[in-house]
Amino acid sequence: MVMMTGRTARAERVEVTRDHILTAAERLFAEHGVFSVSNRQISEAAGQGNTAAVGYHFGTKTHLVQAIVRKHSKSIERHRTEMLAAVEGSDDVRDWVSCMVRPVTEHLARLGSPTWYARFLAQVGTDPALNAIAAEENRASPSLQRNIEGFNRCLPALPPAVRTERGEMMRQLVLHACAVRERALAEGAPTPRESWQGTATGLIDALVGLWLAPVTSVGTTGRPELGEPGAAGQRVS
Repeated sequence: MVMMTGRTARAERVEVTRDHILTAAERLFAEHGVFSVSNRQISEAAGQGNTAAVGYHFGTKTHLVQAIVRKHSKSIERHRTEMLAAVEGSDDVRDWVSCMVRPVTEHLARLGSPTWYARFLAQVGTDPALNAIAAEENRASPSLQRNIEGFNRCLPALPPAVRTERGEMMRQLVLHACAVRERALAEGAPTPRESWQGTATGLIDALVGLWLAPVTSVGTTGRPELGEPGAAGQRVS
């Protein structure tokens, strides 16, 4: 019994240490960039006397980034699953866009202020290798895959290149709009919207317009011509 209690206490200490390291790393990565921060700096910011603590608990910086993403993904996954249950069978693009955006903004709202996760993701998004980690975590999300499937079912047909282009626009817009708001809140600067809920509404409005916008093509005259979005059913991913 004493041995079991000792093991439990040690496991709890390890968990607390890991959480301190993740919090410190997320903040430093958000403020300075992933590759501008050393493991030593993270260990010191986490209050660890052992400067090798980051490597001991997480291994490589890639694994550390992955752990930060996973730390937040559980809450986002749970909220998206709840939202999807409410829109199941909808043929409204807005419903499915909302399920992509609001779980993220609601998670940031619940974290309080200041937060660093949106800025952390923006930093990760600038590096192809690190961005691939976040993308892999998204592919492993059952709720996001259901979200994409529902979105695809009601999206107007678009040329493949346009579909890819707008998908990247959507990713960048959500990523950077959240990061800009998060930074403003941390610095006490004014924001266009009073709340994360309002920010989500503005993003959803813009993204629905983005996906339903007509496509400009070059006609036989050589001048741009507007083409209407086609029938539903074209995939976006």
